[in-house]
Amino acid sequence: MSPSTIIDEIFDAFQRRGHQTYGERVNQQEHMLQSAYFAEQANVKPTLIAAALLHDIGHLIHNLGEDIADKGIDAIHEEIGAEYLEKHFIPAVSEPARLHVAAKRYLCAVDPQYYADLSPASVQSLKLQGGFFNAEEIKAFEANPFFEDAVQLRRFDDMGKVPDMVTPDLEHFRPFLEAGLRS
Repeated sequence: MSPSTIIDEIFDAFQRRGHQTYGERVNQQEHMLQSAYFAEQANVKPTLIAAALLHDIGHLIHNLGEDIADKGIDAIHEEIGAEYLEKHFIPAVSEPARLHVAAKRYLCAVDPQYYADLSPASVQSLKLQGGFFNAEEIKAFEANPFFEDAVQLRRFDDMGKVPDMVTPDLEHFRPFLEAGLRS
């Protein structure tokens, strides 16, 4: 598959399912565009901007419905998304996306204020995703080579929930996606 074809396929998934909600005050597409925008504004590396845009791609490709958490089911969207991404993108894109849920669990364990600031939907999904990390999980997560990127991505994820925020469109982020594609 050519680089432009995979990116076009991803943009098509945004067009088909990006309007779906997930318990926040923005839809999936708005959330992911905002996350990428905040990453770009922080002047992080292009692959982390790509990861911020794609971190919730699993929600756009699974067929479990919009209200899956309300049914008490963890969609494991981070794994579904990362498995899709790793076929086309380098680990600097796929791994922070895979680890963004683990980063939430980590931050809740090490920073009480982080948990206090989570949105109700994030608190709900946290329970389904395993809750706070224990000491052993914290240590293992901190040893992961993508630990810092995953934590940064999680911060952008948390920021990307602003109703009616104007962001650049998907096409604006194409060069960042291209920078993270496998050769």
